[in-house]
Amino acid sequence: MNQDEDLPGEPWTPAVEALLRHLADAGFDGAPPVEEQTLRGVRTGTVLPWPEWTRQDDTLWQVAQWLREYHEAVADFVPPGDAIWRKGGAWEPGLVIGHNDVAPYNATRAGQRLTGFVGWDFAGPVTRAADLAFTAFAWVPLNARDVAFAEGWTAFADRPRRLRMLLDAYRWQGTAADMIREVRDRISAAIHDIRRLATAGDHDCRELVHSGFDARLAMAVKELATFPG
Repeated sequence: MNQDEDLPGEPWTPAVEALLRHLADAGFDGAPPVEEQTLRGVRTGTVLPWPEWTRQDDTLWQVAQWLREYHEAVADFVPPGDAIWRKGGAWEPGLVIGHNDVAPYNATRAGQRLTGFVGWDFAGPVTRAADLAFTAFAWVPLNARDVAFAEGWTAFADRPRRLRMLLDAYRWQGTAADMIREVRDRISAAIHDIRRLATAGDHDCRELVHSGFDARLAMAVKELATFPG
């Protein structure tokens, strides 16, 4: 959702830095080093439509693999007791610190190979399923049709197959219908978070509300009630 790098000095910065240090110590190379906040490769950025490589099956597989490997690397991370997360919430056993924004605009690549994701400012405690749900939303994609079309997605009838491919690559044990319900819950929660943070004065979230981003998410939730369609 947020398309900027983590800003130094924000309340959540120490928690994000602790997370990134843990990933580096674990040998996970799909996140930026704490000292640089950058990642090798070319960032997709915000220009629409997304480039063709974001729509390829191989990329979808790589995204699922990245997320599974990230969840494995972060599984034993226990945040500092005073950790503050931009999205709020407290970590407890059974949760992971999810990236929460695994979307094309945060992806980096070298050639046709995904190298990882930047934009860790929305990292925070979630279930693995919730982090996977947002990833499916962004990459299958499962967002509103007019939004998906603007991003360059046109093969809407192919979305059930792509969803199953993503879930299989991640090794998700549930059904596609289970994940659609998870996506609807996850995006509904995202709408709440954006509006709450905007009301609290978060500049980026105010801009998202001003641009109608939250309303477009709400339309996606409504459309997914009849998925596939």
